[in-house]
Amino acid sequence: MKLLSIGQNISHTRLDITSIETSSLASHHDIEQYDYVIINGGDGTIRRVLKQLHTLQNQPVFILNPTGSFNVVARVHKAPPINSVLDMLAEGSTPATQKHHIFKLNDELFLFSAGNMGDLQHIFLSETLRFGWLRHGMAKYMLAVLFLLPVHLIITPFMLMSSTRFFIFTPLRFIRKFGSFYGEVKALDLDLDNDYNMLELDGDIVTVKGRHLKIRQAGNVRIVTGK
Repeated sequence: MKLLSIGQNISHTRLDITSIETSSLASHHDIEQYDYVIINGGDGTIRRVLKQLHTLQNQPVFILNPTGSFNVVARVHKAPPINSVLDMLAEGSTPATQKHHIFKLNDELFLFSAGNMGDLQHIFLSETLRFGWLRHGMAKYMLAVLFLLPVHLIITPFMLMSSTRFFIFTPLRFIRKFGSFYGEVKALDLDLDNDYNMLELDGDIVTVKGRHLKIRQAGNVRIVTGK
């Protein structure tokens, strides 16, 4: 059994684990030889790693080691502690897994969240606050909510009625659609006002070229779960 750890050096006395930096992933060949890939980081790191790996013909199983400030994917799947997963593998047991849907927005990939509404403003301000004692943890996100609350209260109703604004958050899939909010997405086509658009994708801020957005399901990946 072979394991690849991305973003953090991880070792186990009874397992063969190769560790690489996230920046080295593009040049690391033969990913398909690994049975499990450990992704160390938050939701943005998971998104960036899977953007490069989701098209592999022989998909490894992904183990999440949530070390980011906000770990929605790990929370959804109740990701178990990394040491308990490694011990289980070392003992010859197979951990439980679940499928997680992935989505394509033009050439970009996201796992649960995309939009250009209050989510974009919130992430932008949160990243601005990422320094000093606010660098780690949830405090910067809570402060951003407080700072933006008056703005959100005023403009959110207008954004929900706008054809050029949208927010996708699949953990709330029981709300299929409410104005410009989508809890469930299978196929969605949107036309925006600008040829270059700043969007939030799983907590990352990206610039997407083109005013026409084509959003589709793009398969799934298997993630070790604690459920």
